[in-house]
Amino acid sequence: MSEMSTQTFGEARPATAQEIGGEPGLGEIDNAHEPIGIVTEIAGSGSKIALDLQRLNECAADLDPSIALAGQVGSQVKVRVGNNWLLASVRTQRQDNDTPGGIVASVDFLGEGDEEKLTGRIHSFRRGVTRYPIPGALVYPATNSDLRQIYASDGRACIQVGNVYPTKDIRAGIYVDAFLGKHFALLGSTGTGKSTSAALILHRICEAAPEGHVLMIDPHGEYSAAFRNTGLILDVSNLQMPYWLMNFEEHCEVFLTSSGNDRQVDADILAKCLYQARMKNRLAEQMGKITVDAPIPYLLSDLSTIIQNEMGKLDKASTSAPYMRIKNKIDEMKSDPRYQFMFSGMLVGDTMSEFLAKIFRLPARGKPISIVDVSGVPSDITSTVVAVLSRLVFDFAIWAREEKTRPVLLVCEEAHRYVPSEKHADDSSVGRVLSRIAKEGRKYGISLGLITQRPSDLAEGVLSQCGTIISMRLNNDRDQAFVKAAMPEGSRGFLDSIPALRNRECIICGEGVSIPIRATFDDLEEFKRPASEDPSFTQLWNGGGGEEEMVVRTVQRWRAQGR
Repeated sequence: MSEMSTQTFGEARPATAQEIGGEPGLGEIDNAHEPIGIVTEIAGSGSKIALDLQRLNECAADLDPSIALAGQVGSQVKVRVGNNWLLASVRTQRQDNDTPGGIVASVDFLGEGDEEKLTGRIHSFRRGVTRYPIPGALVYPATNSDLRQIYASDGRACIQVGNVYPTKDIRAGIYVDAFLGKHFALLGSTGTGKSTSAALILHRICEAAPEGHVLMIDPHGEYSAAFRNTGLILDVSNLQMPYWLMNFEEHCEVFLTSSGNDRQVDADILAKCLYQARMKNRLAEQMGKITVDAPIPYLLSDLSTIIQNEMGKLDKASTSAPYMRIKNKIDEMKSDPRYQFMFSGMLVGDTMSEFLAKIFRLPARGKPISIVDVSGVPSDITSTVVAVLSRLVFDFAIWAREEKTRPVLLVCEEAHRYVPSEKHADDSSVGRVLSRIAKEGRKYGISLGLITQRPSDLAEGVLSQCGTIISMRLNNDRDQAFVKAAMPEGSRGFLDSIPALRNRECIICGEGVSIPIRATFDDLEEFKRPASEDPSFTQLWNGGGGEEEMVVRTVQRWRAQGR
């Protein structure tokens, strides 16, 4: 050991391995019980410590992987305060010019635990710090057994998703109630294993809660393969979402094509005619007074007829052009086969209860997740379809308050498309609905899960509402800065390693974990993975045969538009 470590640290250390009955070899240092540095400066959330380079080199050869990484950026160290151990994460390192062989490091305090009298290990770990150390306190490496105690479940329901870095046997757990109760976000650049990790987390949740209620919006049709056995797969062929479930704002998005002043004129006409169409239903007659937003079935042919009649009135406030614009758009929707999943004449019956029970999995019957594949939905109404589904989740939760609460998890893949930042905002209803769920959903038992590769394109307020953030590798500087701003202060040391994460590695911090974790996700079985693997160009471009038939089949599907 160096002169600094023997003189400074030699007096006030815990019991060595020999003193507690261990048997290290002749001349071998018991790294777990020998200090590696001292505290030099204390601040509220983070502090400075001085590390001895020779001691770090000695620890690097230790068989315990946690001790071997002691003092490195992202590793954990511990400091004794009275009868407790404080755990800290190393954020930065730099050479100490005043002390040869010395290193100055910034650390963030994560939490504290009690000391086991015989072995000096940590137990009963909890987040937060009640008593800070004083400058001069000794710093020790955190061992594998320490981390096992720290990351052990405290008895709350949890799902295990991988191993804590750098260990191979300490499991990384997420507390389900806190994870879902305060929303979560899964972030990562393309190719980092984000889709597979999302599938892993949802599989674990479904295994833990086979009678759960999960609705996932899948814009690329990736997740159908992953949940074919454990969920209900809905796409344009079997979604059958009634058009009359749309509220007035969503009707405007679909049926109005004008802009500027003309749009307001068209909206006033549509509101008047839509209200009359809804009032023709017996349900509306029984209820007495309804609003234009009420999910009352009506016939598209009735709406067209009412618009035609209004257009023929002599006392109308404008020319016939606005009426013709709306009527032509409605007729186009009715006749276009791409819109049949929503605007079919077969969807006029009052199937609202059955539709909600189907998409919310009420009852689940062992298939707690419904995957809504919107990849086949025409692009001009995709955001409206997502808005309707999201609003149904929110409205159902509000009107079911007096019932026994059935929480619903809404997972939105490619979330930046639907809840864009102000710079990319397109004033669509889906952004407002998802923003409202992020802000108010927790009160009504709605959990929101956002998955995105571009967090910087997300609305700021939405990401800040996510209590748990799972960040995989992010290559873009703006994305990294955006995520750091949304993370709690104590996890900043972990966040600095985001650009250096390998595939399937992540940083988890927030309400769903006891303390921030760097973890490696488990391998997922082949049949549970989403269809999101990158194609092998060399393999596919070195084989041939059957191309003409493949092109013919593709053209047929193309022309049929998925029918």
